[in-house]
Amino acid sequence: MSAVGEFELIRNYFAAIGRDGSGSVRLGVGDDCAIIAPPSERELVISIDTMVEGTHFLPGTAPAQIATRIMGAALSDLAAMGAQPAFFTLALTLPESNSDWLQSFSAALADMAKRYGVQLVGGDTTRGPLTISIQVHGWCHRGKALRRDGAKPGDRIFVTGTLGDSRGGLESIQQPQSTGYNHHYLHQRFFEPEPRLDTGQIIAEFATSAIDVSDGLLADLDHILQGSGVGAMINLDELPISEALHHWAGEKTSRDWALRGGEDFELCFTVPAMLEPKLNWALREHNVAVTCIGQISAEPGILLVDDGHVSAVEPQGYNHFPG
Repeated sequence: MSAVGEFELIRNYFAAIGRDGSGSVRLGVGDDCAIIAPPSERELVISIDTMVEGTHFLPGTAPAQIATRIMGAALSDLAAMGAQPAFFTLALTLPESNSDWLQSFSAALADMAKRYGVQLVGGDTTRGPLTISIQVHGWCHRGKALRRDGAKPGDRIFVTGTLGDSRGGLESIQQPQSTGYNHHYLHQRFFEPEPRLDTGQIIAEFATSAIDVSDGLLADLDHILQGSGVGAMINLDELPISEALHHWAGEKTSRDWALRGGEDFELCFTVPAMLEPKLNWALREHNVAVTCIGQISAEPGILLVDDGHVSAVEPQGYNHFPG
């Protein structure tokens, strides 16, 4: 382990991440600002995510796991807009400039950047409690970005993948005696969220609204409902829950985590009923599961249907500043 200076840190570990000399980036890392040439007929969409040691990941978490977690979370916001990822900036606050930590973190970040086609174009480094912020930028065709305020009564509600796994992963990390396939799978889902970028671009042709599931299904769906002035009815039997989570946590707990657990970074979106067959056809060869879990209603609020019984529920989820 050795310490490195700020400018050496940037040059050695981050300057070349995602850089391939093509695309809209005219000037990236190494100057006061990046220079970007926007493609014609495209709109720029921007989002930022911050993760803090002790809040979003446990002290001592491997740097590669931190990198995949924050990059996956940040790119998930672009997926929810139906955007094509383009580039990102990185703000890194470190308690010390540990070369081993930096090598592992930057290598994992570079792998993610290559996988999803994004280039690092700038950022900042400073000393302090371990905190990482990533701001992602992507392109949408003009007027085609998915938003939260377009859901209409009668629209079907869909989610991608499975829900509750990330909460299960966190719980299993805090119980180190847990072992086996279920344990490994849930860990992976916590540390390596997969932004549904391809799915977002497919559903953009059909969806009336979309959001990524970061604070929990109920809380994030409620953002759509509030923005659209509508309500929802959710069929609990249709919630997609992985076999690993069900086996590890049981039916009651896994269902609760699917509703409220958060940080799954799956997509929740709405589609008019008449377009559901076209959506299904567009997804016929897609390798990400998409499940219809309910329907938008005119009456505000969220109703849960469980074995024929209907009950209202509060859209509780994660809140950094409760109360």
